[in-house]
Amino acid sequence: MPRWVWILCFGLFALPALAQGSFPAVPASDETATAPPQLLRAAPPSASASAQELEARGDELRGENSFADAIDYYHAALAKSDSAVLHNKIGMAQLKMLHLDKAQKEFERALKRDPFYAEAYNNLGVASYMQNDYKKAIRRYQKALALKESSASFHSNLGTAYFARKQYDKASSEYLRALELDADVFERQASTGVSAHMVSRGDRARFSYVIAKIYAKNGNAERCLLYLRKAMEAGYAGISDVYKDEEFTQVRKDPRFTELMASKPVAVSN
Repeated sequence: MPRWVWILCFGLFALPALAQGSFPAVPASDETATAPPQLLRAAPPSASASAQELEARGDELRGENSFADAIDYYHAALAKSDSAVLHNKIGMAQLKMLHLDKAQKEFERALKRDPFYAEAYNNLGVASYMQNDYKKAIRRYQKALALKESSASFHSNLGTAYFARKQYDKASSEYLRALELDADVFERQASTGVSAHMVSRGDRARFSYVIAKIYAKNGNAERCLLYLRKAMEAGYAGISDVYKDEEFTQVRKDPRFTELMASKPVAVSN
């Protein structure tokens, strides 16, 4: 199975979260994924519709994964009322279709109209991440956080970019801050974010262990054990560290921990 098929939304790997709306960060693969071309299926935008009506219909179409139709409606709305938000939404739709250059241009247009648009900086970071330019992604996520430090998804995206550069301590700090802001950030991004492609099975395993450690530190034994299992199933070589890492002190007292470690889940092969 090609490695990019290992799709992990933030529950298994933090993918950049798109910001509105924003994307989560995607640990990228060394294989190029391509999106199938989209056909226009919706009726053409009405010339009599207001900019607000066109934007709302574009949002509906984007929610239905009809990205080409959504872009058509957003462009019609732009013709009536130009705005940073519309450019950002077009960029998000382009990003979903893996048109990374087009997406980046739209996010840049959004920032020209609103230099303080944190979500557009975040989404630029996602575009950079998906192009494997992790250093640039980090800079862009940092700009987004300078404008909106309270965004859990921005912190998780930054953490994932650090993770891709193997800066694990910095990644852990960002993941921890994300969880402080939103205890369900990983699960929420799993349902709304962009799919994350991890570089390797070893990265998937290490990521799961790091997240298990963070949940343990936060006192969430259930999710800690869930991610420990994921780490074991991905074949994490350092799983024995769970017996000495102080973050797991309380979890080690949980009978479910003993049961999990005794069961020795079989590593899932690629």
